[in-house]
Amino acid sequence: MHTSSAPVPANEMDRLKALADLDLDYTALNENLQSLSKLAAKVAGTEISMVNLIDTYTQWTISNHGLDLDQMSREDSVCQYTILGNDGFEVKDLSEDDRFKDKFYVTSDPNLRYYYGVPLRADDGINLGALCVLDTQLHNLTPEKVEMLKIIADEIVNRLKALKVIESMRNHVSEVTENQRRVAHDIRGPLGGIIGLARIISEQGDENTMEEVLEFIHLIQKSGHSILELADEILSVKSIQAANEVKLASDEFNQVTFKEKLLKLYTPQALNKKVTFSVNTSADTQNIPFFKNKLLQIVGNLISNAIKFTPEGGFVKTHLSLDSVNEGRTLHIKVEDSGVGITPERIQQIMSGKGESTNGTHGEQGYGFGLALVKHLIDSLSGQLQVISKTGNGTTFTVSLPQQASKK
Repeated sequence: MHTSSAPVPANEMDRLKALADLDLDYTALNENLQSLSKLAAKVAGTEISMVNLIDTYTQWTISNHGLDLDQMSREDSVCQYTILGNDGFEVKDLSEDDRFKDKFYVTSDPNLRYYYGVPLRADDGINLGALCVLDTQLHNLTPEKVEMLKIIADEIVNRLKALKVIESMRNHVSEVTENQRRVAHDIRGPLGGIIGLARIISEQGDENTMEEVLEFIHLIQKSGHSILELADEILSVKSIQAANEVKLASDEFNQVTFKEKLLKLYTPQALNKKVTFSVNTSADTQNIPFFKNKLLQIVGNLISNAIKFTPEGGFVKTHLSLDSVNEGRTLHIKVEDSGVGITPERIQQIMSGKGESTNGTHGEQGYGFGLALVKHLIDSLSGQLQVISKTGNGTTFTVSLPQQASKK
């Protein structure tokens, strides 16, 4: 069986920081991107298309068409190669390529053969992930189709950035100000782009793809218009009143909702590794809200790291609690595992924010940036990180994050 070291972009730490800055919930994006993933498959003439974001350990499929898949290990993905470059990455036959011929999606259902991926390129040349099209049959994409896939990939990035702006507006709106009107006007540009793209394809589509693409033009126009309408809705008094009536704001979790999110995201990884994964809350404070800012990135990396270094039959336990100090509150998160442990030298590297790659208990390839990113994010939130470990006896990461006193 062919093995190779994990491909890592030269700007990997900056890439992970950019992805963390978007602060995305990977389970909540499909509705906004579904029309784009469908359009990509229709343009390419393939059975399957996927929009993938790649973090330290995991490839998250945030939208797909033709294949029901939410996530896979980064080391198993083809898109990890796509994010290395600026242009498209093509594999004519996955079954003939030593890097992929033994992967589960090639040797068993859905028995994929063809792959073409386009980087999801953000500002400063940072690739957040990839838009890819796949098929069980071999394909040959024309230059025109490749260019159209690149346009769709650009619109996906615009959509992600616009959704971040909209979420920020929703979180902070208390009155309609001129500045908020200006932001709403600014986001119309990238959002309007996809509507313009749909119009161009509708008017100038070629004979081979016109009838198929037209069906999705309607969907993409409808999706684009709905987000433009959302920008206006956020600025309305009605929206402000509705926001005040919601018990949990859109920028908040409580322990119950955070637990549900963590179980949904990381139980599949634990099951695949045959590791028991659990999340516990504190009953007396479990309904008190706290800020969700960067929490999924911080805790997600700690959980993925714990699963990676815990052998089959072991456990990963996450404990959530919230305590009051004077007039403020502090959120405490403990991630405990029964894994191989960490040496004192490695702990020192983590606390100094340095990344070093090591392989997991099943030979999972290491990327060396996950824990360094965690330390960076915790520091940016004025929090504290504690690491307790003994080689061979597991590790416990404890995170303490101060919350603003205004959160009731």
